[in-house]
Amino acid sequence: MKKNYAVLPLFAGFFVMGFGDIIGTVMNQIKAECVADADTITWLMPVFAYVWFLLISIPTGVLAGRIGRKNTVLLSLAVTLAAMAVPMFANAERWYLYVAAFALIGIGNTVIQAALPALMSNMVAGDRLASRISFGQFVKAICAALTPLFVYLTASALGNWKLIFPLYGALTALVGVWLWISDIPDERAGKSRREGATSFASCFAMMKNPYVAAMTVGILFSVGADVGMSVAIPEYLQNVFNVDKDLAGAGPTVYFVAKTVAAFAGAILFAKVSAAVCLPWCMGLALVAILAVPFAPSAICFLALVALVALLSANSFGMCMGLAIERVPGKANEITSLMVMAIVGGGVVSAVLGLAQRAIGAVGLVLVLAVCLAYLFGLGLFAASKK
Repeated sequence: MKKNYAVLPLFAGFFVMGFGDIIGTVMNQIKAECVADADTITWLMPVFAYVWFLLISIPTGVLAGRIGRKNTVLLSLAVTLAAMAVPMFANAERWYLYVAAFALIGIGNTVIQAALPALMSNMVAGDRLASRISFGQFVKAICAALTPLFVYLTASALGNWKLIFPLYGALTALVGVWLWISDIPDERAGKSRREGATSFASCFAMMKNPYVAAMTVGILFSVGADVGMSVAIPEYLQNVFNVDKDLAGAGPTVYFVAKTVAAFAGAILFAKVSAAVCLPWCMGLALVAILAVPFAPSAICFLALVALVALLSANSFGMCMGLAIERVPGKANEITSLMVMAIVGGGVVSAVLGLAQRAIGAVGLVLVLAVCLAYLFGLGLFAASKK
């Protein structure tokens, strides 16, 4: 298999990575089925789905150093496949099986997010890695966009929304077989056991590298801004422009569509221009756009600014990860593990958004998001100075 085509199963892996977004999509269906335990499910499912980013990101890097990145991704696909079988046995009396299923989805999603970008570095030169990761994020976004449609189709055409799980299980199995038969170099080849060892100490030691540490914190603010935008948009529309609650809830669609377009554009752009050059420009302009939000005269102008922020900031995750791995390519396991652990920043920023809104109103939402983008702008200037 030619090298250009050998990366295709890796992009298919990014599609499976998007299965993690099914949690939010089917939450209402599960709550409607399990009415008596709906309140418990509401807080349990997100916790069991996302806590794994904090708990097992570093162990995933250690595991990848021992069994190889490809085998680690295959393991994540096996866990995801198992997760897709569990909901078929769940019902109102066995609601805890839904929680178990989403815990497994969270584990599989954490492992693949920590291992797949590192595996991509086995196939792609460092200066093109940010481009490939951005394209992978584009593929992941397509999956996120299609999931609500698939849930609707399985419910309306097949009469059971839960059939989305065997469908995604079959896709996971196909991707696993494709990856398994693919000819991808083993990064452990030619390394001594000492050189190739990844440990908890070696992962946390990467934080002593100022460049890697800055990019890892950049992931925290990148995910924080991303999650924060999806939380803030409906709140801002309701509180400032008095938009109907249901219509305001559709507001984040503008953000996610723009993000998907930006991810595709970023994959093309970063193949020609260094991410270190793009990062300060993109984040600087995104910061200007978010600071213009309080001056938006209408909901339409606000959503236009939201789309602009999405277009400019959507690739910050891929740029931060790609630049860090490009800087220290021999430590991709450690770097991706640290950065995936930083995804918990999304929850931190969401909590701060709530506090800021209660303290100073809707403008607090803008200020918190501006802080996130300001850090990423400063990070861009730092990366450009080190290029």
